[in-house]
Amino acid sequence: MNDAHLHLVVNHFPIIGPILALGVLVAGMILKNNSVKSTAYGLFIVSAIFAAISAGTGDGAEEAVKNLPGVTRKIIHIHEEMADKLAIILYLLGVISIGGIYLSLKNHPKAKLVSYAALVVAVVGIYFAKEVGTTGGEIRHTEIRSDATQTAATATGEQSKTEDKDKD
Repeated sequence: MNDAHLHLVVNHFPIIGPILALGVLVAGMILKNNSVKSTAYGLFIVSAIFAAISAGTGDGAEEAVKNLPGVTRKIIHIHEEMADKLAIILYLLGVISIGGIYLSLKNHPKAKLVSYAALVVAVVGIYFAKEVGTTGGEIRHTEIRSDATQTAATATGEQSKTEDKDKD
């Protein structure tokens, strides 16, 4: 298993994890249940860990795809920039979550405030997670790129030229 393969294996959790954890956190807040909120915090922490692993394998994944047809340095760079922003947000969310678990265990009055902080940071994180997923998908899935029609037309034109040469 190379870095590109490992990157593809781990990169989904920093995107899906915060979405799942946000739902659990909201449920914990509605139910006023610290155990449920702590479960959400745990998921946020795991998401941050997976973000670090995904970031660590990103350069290897870049090396594996940078010379493939249709892959440009620009599209990789956009994805990398978004992923860096998401990683920072998830690391912050992980730290907030550690604080949330600690304050919940101590029944500290500020535990509720930390829940709201985690909620806000998670919503921001989910926006960036969506962007990271989209920009990452665009690297190899040309059909989801904003210029998909132009890319398809170019590819079809190149294919027609190749077919014409084969006929000669």
